[in-house]
Amino acid sequence: MARERWSSRTIFLFAAIGSAVGLGNFWRFPFLTYKFGGGAFLVPYLIALLVIGTPLLILEFALGQKLQRGAVGSFRAINSKLGGIGLAAIMAGFIVVVYYVVIMAWSLLFLVKSFQFPLPWAGDSESYFFGSILNISDSVGSFGGINIPLLISLFAVWVAIYFIVWKGVKSVGKVVMITVPLPIILLIVLLIRGITLPGSFSGIAAYLRPDFGALLSTEIWTAAVSQIFFTLSLAFGIMIAYASYNKNNQDVAGDTYITVISNTLISLVAGFVVFSILGYMAASTSVPLESVVEGGPSLAFVVFPQALSLLPWAPLFAVLFFLTLLSLGIDSAFSLVEAANTAISDRYKNPNTSKIAFFVVGLAFLLGILFVTGAGLYFLDIVDHFVTNYTLVIVGIFESIAVGWVYGADRLREYINSVSKIKLGRWWNVSIKYVVPLTLIVLLITQFVRDIVTPYGGYPGWALAIGWLTVIVPVIIGIFFCLTGSWNKK
Repeated sequence: MARERWSSRTIFLFAAIGSAVGLGNFWRFPFLTYKFGGGAFLVPYLIALLVIGTPLLILEFALGQKLQRGAVGSFRAINSKLGGIGLAAIMAGFIVVVYYVVIMAWSLLFLVKSFQFPLPWAGDSESYFFGSILNISDSVGSFGGINIPLLISLFAVWVAIYFIVWKGVKSVGKVVMITVPLPIILLIVLLIRGITLPGSFSGIAAYLRPDFGALLSTEIWTAAVSQIFFTLSLAFGIMIAYASYNKNNQDVAGDTYITVISNTLISLVAGFVVFSILGYMAASTSVPLESVVEGGPSLAFVVFPQALSLLPWAPLFAVLFFLTLLSLGIDSAFSLVEAANTAISDRYKNPNTSKIAFFVVGLAFLLGILFVTGAGLYFLDIVDHFVTNYTLVIVGIFESIAVGWVYGADRLREYINSVSKIKLGRWWNVSIKYVVPLTLIVLLITQFVRDIVTPYGGYPGWALAIGWLTVIVPVIIGIFFCLTGSWNKK
């Protein structure tokens, strides 16, 4: 059976950029920039982007495109014992999408509620989010019941994802033409509104004000690298899968640079949107900016909704904002599913993509029920920490070693240069063989020591053990398949 193809290079780029640009661009990048020295954070971020992110993305695009297979099949093609590396990547992505779609379910509930006037969270967005939306329990050990409205919302998002991916890249290609431009347009609308508000520029100044002393902390470098992995969809198997549907003579280096630059620019714009509106919020409530800035879910679902409720025409901008969150998240979510679908489809001569998609989506929905219980937010926080700081980094290490030392960095670079207008120098070989794996190993050890000395989030040991399982299980299964070489059915 002939392999499916993207209908054009533009569609592929839209899909790749859509996967890269997600919720992390909105709530994680701006907060990390503010937390770690403002404009100074751009130093480790850009260094990590240049020496780790860009070389690895080139690797993943080239591997999928040259070998015409998903993550598992590509590494098996390098060596029959290496398919486990791709499998570990797929498992990491699958774990992420299980809880990532829960966050989209929050967004959908907020979007529905945004059509009310006045906004139901006006005056106390914190109680609304943690109480009315999440019905959060008092600790990770108190599960409470299943949140039925949130469960229904989760089901609705998964249904949408299924109908996006059920026909493979044919259906995905049609959807990304809408879902990629839409959040960019909405961000520009919010940016224009944000910078016209009183106090907005004080917020932007705080966002970008550099504190170069922050560069002395190892935490800032770890944060920069983990953000690069997450924001470029590295080590999930996504970009390998997407590139495998290209013709094998497409411009690999050009595609990489377009994706990297687009993702970075959108992250910066998102930061301007966030801090212009937070600056307005601080000015209108006469409180210091630092007292209203929070990262992660609290930024998107507590602080920002409260800021929006202060605006004239508040419901309109609330609708735009939560529509932005949903459109930012949907591309990343279905790309994670498509990576798993591709890996499974590659096992069969005549795969039934709709059945495979149904299986993957159904399993992810069932596992996601844990995150719509009263303790769901706690588990989401734990799993996210361990997957992004350990599992993805470990996969990145093995990816670079497999290509750099087993397949041969020179061999892959020769192929890349044969199809690319911008030629790669020997710096790419050095990066893949030495810089990427050694840097990631150092950061992995640093993060491990930090978590041993100070257990993450103050959670009890049994709860953190669940986080460690999200690291250990994909790695052990990956090693098992590397040793046995058993994956392909055909």
